Amino acid sequence: MTLLNAERLYAMMDKHGLDAIVATSPENVTYSSGYWALSQWTRRGPQTYVVWPARGKGAPRIIASASLLDLIADQEISVEDVSKFGSFFVNVDRDASLDPAECRQAVLYGLSDGGSAKATLVATLKELGLSEARIGVDEGGLAPSLGAFELEACQGATLVPAFEVFRQARAVKTEEEITRLAKAAHIAEASIDAALRIARPGVTEAELSLEFNLETIRQGGLPVLYCIGTGPRSAMPNVMPGERALCVGDIIRFDVGGRFRHYRADIAQIAVLGEPTPKIKTYHNALLRGVQRGMDLARPGARASEIFHRVVETVQREGIPHYQRSHVGHGIGLDGYDLPDLSPGSDHTIEEGMVLCIETPYYELGFGGLQVENMVVVRRDCVQSLMATSGELRVV
Repeated sequence: MTLLNAERLYAMMDKHGLDAIVATSPENVTYSSGYWALSQWTRRGPQTYVVWPARGKGAPRIIASASLLDLIADQEISVEDVSKFGSFFVNVDRDASLDPAECRQAVLYGLSDGGSAKATLVATLKELGLSEARIGVDEGGLAPSLGAFELEACQGATLVPAFEVFRQARAVKTEEEITRLAKAAHIAEASIDAALRIARPGVTEAELSLEFNLETIRQGGLPVLYCIGTGPRSAMPNVMPGERALCVGDIIRFDVGGRFRHYRADIAQIAVLGEPTPKIKTYHNALLRGVQRGMDLARPGARASEIFHRVVETVQREGIPHYQRSHVGHGIGLDGYDLPDLSPGSDHTIEEGMVLCIETPYYELGFGGLQVENMVVVRRDCVQSLMATSGELRVV
């Protein structure tokens, strides 16, 4: 399935006067081609590119390390043309009957070696007739040694930063992306449920985290974010699960989300072990009302900054008069923080097809942390929740 919103990317390229755009960062490589290059996602430095010419100026091209060609053969790739760099040795049993993926691997290993990643990129640009073109280069994934703006063999080209161009294109999701994001959200909800099933006095944060992450894996996801804090530690914004044991009356704060088929979830829910205090009830209700207000306002054409102000005002009016925030949400997709930013200084406008995490965290040392965060998709005349739960306070 195609992840790329091609028409939107072409429109962004036209807006910036680009003859081609080059993806280099993991998210943009996967977005523009479907190719998940393992080494890019697991460590810094390895280079992979996708060259995407403007409409009518040629076919897109993946530039990949020889050591990762098996993944191109085994994945749902939307870009057919491939150039390889480097050497890697895989033998072929000439007497064996190869399946289609193995045949594709054999063909890819037989491609000529372009030398270094940089040299292969330059050669590809020249082959596509882009040596003197205006090219947007996604600077987000370039190794410092590569010299993003020093492609010597393309001295006639004009190279401009394009990381933000890709972010703008990715802000509006395709239906395939929305399907994957919804599944990621459902996995996170199921994982919270699994953790809460073992919640009782004496159970540690680490044990809750283990059950959460095991369920994420059982559901077909990959663990990424699992801030799970209890009692006073719930007030730590970026809490990592520790050995603190649950006590009756504790807040349990989940700010969590894994990855499903490369797409992220980011949700937050609150549970209390035993009867919640009036303060917990009042504060949590105010935060929930703030998120609900944000969902009401998130319509095509709405200003992100206006949503921010109305959400904060709602929380203040509903029970936390001193409430302050730097943002109340963000887009989500291949990256945990896509556009738009729901912040006071944001110049973003909400568009149909954006997937948002609308959130109202509150941290108070000596009391605890409370947080509601829901994932929604903006439709033409409504906001559709991607979750089965609403963010209500949970009592266990």
